[in-house]
Amino acid sequence: MTIKFINKSKNPLPKYESSQAAGMDIHCNIAEPITLQPMERKLIPTGLFMQLPEGYEAQIRPRSGLALKRGLTVLNTPGTIDSDYRGEVEVILINLSNEPQTIGPAERICQMVIAKHEQPEVIEVEVLDETERGAGGFGHSGVK
Repeated sequence: MTIKFINKSKNPLPKYESSQAAGMDIHCNIAEPITLQPMERKLIPTGLFMQLPEGYEAQIRPRSGLALKRGLTVLNTPGTIDSDYRGEVEVILINLSNEPQTIGPAERICQMVIAKHEQPEVIEVEVLDETERGAGGFGHSGVK
């Protein structure tokens, strides 16, 4: 499988930081630092345009270090990029900390995971198959 990129930034292409990494780091494409106030969200450009093979999606996810240390996360996690999208990859970041957070030029702001997907046939029925769990949800099985 191959992913094609047009890179309109001066940053490196997304890459895996280790041989067993699931996600590739993505850098922002900004000329000047951007500061996000507490609870503020902004659309951050990456300068990347890509072509995924049909049947695949790119999932945009937070970087754990940014989330833990600075309270910066991706708002619509995971963000989905469909294989027929050809626009710029942009990332919605939000500052969930109590202090302003500044993102610098070329900073790694998120990670991208490539996943295979299917489009199942969708049908309407009157009854669903019974299971032991049934309609139980939202913690009905306990916490231990």
